[in-house]
Amino acid sequence: MILAGFILLAVGAADLVRQFVPRRWIGYLAAAVVLLLLGSVSDALLPMIAALVAGALWIWCMPHDRTSRAGFWPAVVLALVVVGAVIWAGGRAHAGLIGAVWQLRSPFGEVTFDLAMLVLGVTAFLLESANLVVRVALDGEHTWRPAEQIAEPDSGSDDASGPEAASRAAEPQPTVAEATDDKPSAVATAPDPRAGFQGGRLIGPLERILVLILTLAAAYPILAAMLAAKGIVRFPEISRDGETGARAEYFLVGSLVSWVIALGAAFLVWWAAHS
Repeated sequence: MILAGFILLAVGAADLVRQFVPRRWIGYLAAAVVLLLLGSVSDALLPMIAALVAGALWIWCMPHDRTSRAGFWPAVVLALVVVGAVIWAGGRAHAGLIGAVWQLRSPFGEVTFDLAMLVLGVTAFLLESANLVVRVALDGEHTWRPAEQIAEPDSGSDDASGPEAASRAAEPQPTVAEATDDKPSAVATAPDPRAGFQGGRLIGPLERILVLILTLAAAYPILAAMLAAKGIVRFPEISRDGETGARAEYFLVGSLVSWVIALGAAFLVWWAAHS
C-alpha cells in the first residue's frame, strides 16, 4: 500500500510542478527532498526511491507540452502497478518513526499512515495527472478539438472546456468602427471577464475529487445527480453539434475517462481501507 501511495504522490507532485512552478528544477528538487524525508521517517526509503523513479519515467513518457508518443500505455502500466501494490502488498504493521506518534481517526475508523499516504497520492494524481490522461485519450481518439486547444494543447478536463471555448470563439467581437459609431470606446476595450478563463482546468479536478468523496461516502444518489446535471448543462452545446456528432463524442470520451479515473481511485482507497 505504501508503495502505491508514494508512486501516485510522486507522479502527482511532478505534474503539479510542471503545471504551476516556473522553475521546474527547483520544484522537482523540493518535491524529491520532501518525499525522501517522508520515506525515511516512515521506514519506507526503498519504496520512495522506487516511486521517484516511477515519477521520472512518467515525466519522460507523458510530456506536458506535446502529445505522448507512448499513447495511453503509461497510464495503463501505472494503474496495474498501483493496483497490484495495494492488492498484493497490503498495509504494514509498523510505519517507522512516524508510526509511533501517528494517530488519525475519521468517521469511518482509524486511518493508518500508509492509508493516509495513499489518499494523499490519489488526490495529487486526480488534480493534474488525470488531466494528462484525459488529454491523451482525446488525442488518441482524434476527437473534435477547438482551434485554441489545437494551437496550445491543454488537457484540463477537456470535455468540459472544449465546447465552451468554441462557443466563446464563435461570438462576434465589436470592430473598431462599431466601437466608434455605436458605443463608447471604453466599452469596446473593456476586458471580457471570460477571456482567458479555462474553466475545464478547474472543473475537471473538482469533479474528480467530488466523485471520489461521494463514492467513498456511498452517496450514490447525489453522485448520479451530479453526473446527470453535467450532461444537462452541456446539452445545449451538444445539441448544436449537427450531423457529425463531434462535440458529443468529445464530451463523452473526456467525461467517461475522467469518471473512470475517479471511480478507480475510490475503489483503490476502499480496498486499501478494508484490506
